[in-house]
Amino acid sequence: MTAMIKTLPRRKIRDEIAERLKSYIISKSLVPGDRLPTETELAEKFGVSRLSLREATKALEFLGIVESKTGVGLSVGQIDMERVTDHLGFHPALHRASSIQLIDTRIVVEVGALPYTAQRMAEDSSLHAKLNAIVDRFRATRDLQEWIDLDIEFHRALLDASGLSPLVAFGDLLQIFFQRFRDSVKKAEWKDGIETHQRIIDSLRDQNVPQATAELRKHIESHKKRLEPQA
Repeated sequence: MTAMIKTLPRRKIRDEIAERLKSYIISKSLVPGDRLPTETELAEKFGVSRLSLREATKALEFLGIVESKTGVGLSVGQIDMERVTDHLGFHPALHRASSIQLIDTRIVVEVGALPYTAQRMAEDSSLHAKLNAIVDRFRATRDLQEWIDLDIEFHRALLDASGLSPLVAFGDLLQIFFQRFRDSVKKAEWKDGIETHQRIIDSLRDQNVPQATAELRKHIESHKKRLEPQA
C-alpha cells in the first residue's frame, strides 16, 4: 500500500521554498545583481507550482534578498537590514533576553572587533577621520533621537572599520539594543559619552587595543548601572 503523503500547509511550503532558494544562492556563490533562473525553471527545480514559488520570492523580495523586475526576471538583491532588524525585534529569543544578556552580547560583538579595527587604522588613517567626524557631530546635537541615531551610526562604523563584513551584519542588529535602552540613553551623561567615544577611537589610532577595550566595555556596561532600581 502506498503511504499517503501529508500535505503541508501553504505557509510551510512557501517557507521551505524560500529556504531552498537561499541555499541555492549560497551554493552558487551568487552576489547582488546576479541573475537567477526563471520562475518556471525554479518551480521545476524545486518540484513546486509557480504560485507557491511566487509566494516565496515575494517574501524574500520584502527583505531585499531577491529582486524581481518586469522584463528582467529574478536576480539576487541587497538585503534590507532595516527591515530584517525590524523583524528580528519580534524574535522570541530577543523578547526572552534580559537587559543584562543584551548588554553582554553587545560587548562580545563589539569588543571582539577592536583588534581588527586597530590593525586597519594603522594601514588607513581615513578610518579614524571618519569616526572622528561622527564624534564631532555628537558635540552639536541636543536631540535624543538624533543622539541615538548618531550612536547607532558610530558603533556600526566602528564595526565596519574592522573589515569583517559578516560581523557588520550582526552590528546592524544594534538598533534593537538602542530601541530597548532608549530610556537608559536619555539618563546618560552625554558629555561623558562623547569623551568616551573619542578615547576609544584615539586608543585604536594609537594601537592601544587594551585601552580601547577597557573604554568600550565600560561604556556599554554603564547601561547596567542606569537600569538598577533607585533606592
